[in-house]
Amino acid sequence: MSRKSLALLLGAVLLVGAAIAYRTLGGGEDAAVPAVADAGPPSIESLKAAAEADPLNPGPWQELGFAYFETGQYDLSAKAYRQAIEGDKDNAVLWSSMGEALVNIDASILMPPRAVEAFEKALALDPSDARARYFLAVKKDLEDDHEGAIADWLALLEDTPPGALWESDLRQTIEQVGKINKINVADRIAKASAGRPAPAELTAGNAIPGPSQEQIAAASAMPPGEQRTMAEGMVESLAAKLRANPANPDGWVMLMRSRMTLGEPDKASQALKDAVAANPGDAERLRKEAAALGIR
Repeated sequence: MSRKSLALLLGAVLLVGAAIAYRTLGGGEDAAVPAVADAGPPSIESLKAAAEADPLNPGPWQELGFAYFETGQYDLSAKAYRQAIEGDKDNAVLWSSMGEALVNIDASILMPPRAVEAFEKALALDPSDARARYFLAVKKDLEDDHEGAIADWLALLEDTPPGALWESDLRQTIEQVGKINKINVADRIAKASAGRPAPAELTAGNAIPGPSQEQIAAASAMPPGEQRTMAEGMVESLAAKLRANPANPDGWVMLMRSRMTLGEPDKASQALKDAVAANPGDAERLRKEAAALGIR
């Protein structure tokens, strides 16, 4: 995981946990302070051991692939995702994750054929897979089909839930490619955004503010190992608060995002199940948020 991702996660989870503790539980100052997990973060060695102990279980291999990717070991990441696919060949997220790892292995090969095949397989399984759609549009751009690439990215933006993790980067990509190739995209971005459903309104008691720049800066200054340990502690604290007071769909969304950021897809999937069980009226929204995060 990148230090920036961890820093953002730390700030966001801290504020969500505090909001749930203070507003939902009615706790005082102590309730808003997350506990740090006793156990440290799982090492790549422990993740590898768990995966090798169960070769056809895709979950541990997916976690290992994510860990390798976040530490820049893209070749090993692709191999781990390939093994995860052996246990779940119809999982589009695994195919597109492997494709992204393959793209990053060699900077001199911008779009390796194996990556293209992986993205195409992902789309065949799930035409809504955002990662595959994005990278296949990149392929068009590299082949000088800039208008086709922009059209595909705009279609992806139109299908992107407001606030999705990749939304800002996607907009920036469209704007940059449009500017470089003198293609007017401002009106088209506005049109693509206008057709999307607005995110569900947050109640005053459950509103989730974003982390401040000061909080992000403070978290970024920590060594990566300490960041990870602190993030895991905060996420576990958030999970505990939600178990005690589960009628908070926005808190569950934050928990799902946090689990995926930490490379814990199985726990993210369980969070979705728990969220839907506790908030059946918000089931559709929760499932859409989960799908956008690649949670099955």
